[in-house]
Amino acid sequence: MRSHVRTILVLAVAAALLVLFLYKVDLRGVVLQIVDAEPVWLALSLATMFANLAIRAWRWQYLLEPLGRTTFANAFRATAVGFAASSILPARAGEVIRPYFLARHERLSATGAFATIILERLLDMITVLLLLASFVFFSGADLSAANPVAYEAVKWAGATAGAMALAALVVLFVLAGNPARLAATLKKLEQVLPSKLAGLLAEVAEKFAIGLGAIRRPGRLLVALLLSVPLWLCIAMGTWAAAVAFHLAVPFTGSFLIMALLVIGVAVPTPGAVGGFHAMFRLGATTFFGAPDDAAVGAAIVLHAFTVGPSLLLGLMFAAQAGMNLRGVQRLADQAEVRRSA
Repeated sequence: MRSHVRTILVLAVAAALLVLFLYKVDLRGVVLQIVDAEPVWLALSLATMFANLAIRAWRWQYLLEPLGRTTFANAFRATAVGFAASSILPARAGEVIRPYFLARHERLSATGAFATIILERLLDMITVLLLLASFVFFSGADLSAANPVAYEAVKWAGATAGAMALAALVVLFVLAGNPARLAATLKKLEQVLPSKLAGLLAEVAEKFAIGLGAIRRPGRLLVALLLSVPLWLCIAMGTWAAAVAFHLAVPFTGSFLIMALLVIGVAVPTPGAVGGFHAMFRLGATTFFGAPDDAAVGAAIVLHAFTVGPSLLLGLMFAAQAGMNLRGVQRLADQAEVRRSA
């Protein structure tokens, strides 16, 4: 019952964001902008989305090594299935599905693999903020003069998010330091909790800490961060190519700013980041780069379709190969959520 209420609330938020996104928009003008978009640049933008999945799978395979060796093919399939699930299910369910789908094909701990997902998100945030900082300090002077209030808000939000990401990384570093000791500490909870529950918590915590193995070695963590750079440069390329296709005056480095805004937009847990993604792209293109509203809306719609489409197509195909339909993906999400909450 609680999951149904959450789904209804998430869908209501998505609908509200879409209404806000399309408020006072000339839909005919948007359609004309989409029809007039440059096909070569659209093709480049679409191609980067397939490359993104491959680079993500490659980086994830590296982060999973402390748990055990995995094949690139299985990491790629699980990545695609996870992103497909996030496209059709609320609350970013794909983040939970990915490790459990992978664990069905590789001999490793799903709980430990889930820890690598959290580490991935921190690496993503740090990389996006580094790219944003490079834009702010080297290319953002004109934007500061054009819209100083919005520009300062972006800088402060970026600095705050950076501090939070580094703090979270420190916490994970402490947790990953000695998994066995962490488990032993939590097992002492049997003095106030049922011994079976305390033992379960200790076992889950130990597997989770083992999954953070990349943090225990600074060199490995640095390599994982370096692998995040081509990933986000590829995403920037796709974002910029879509902007160019719609004749928006966004330089390549300007896509770093739009990406940072999109990260905020996709944090809203709607299926496929519907609404939040669109609103943030439109905000960035019109507020900072003076884009016409119709063109910004059209670019947001097409870029979102490109962002979701490849992973949805491949993810559903790989899920079908594993004998799972949409209902099966939902069941896997429910099972993973129950295990994670246990």
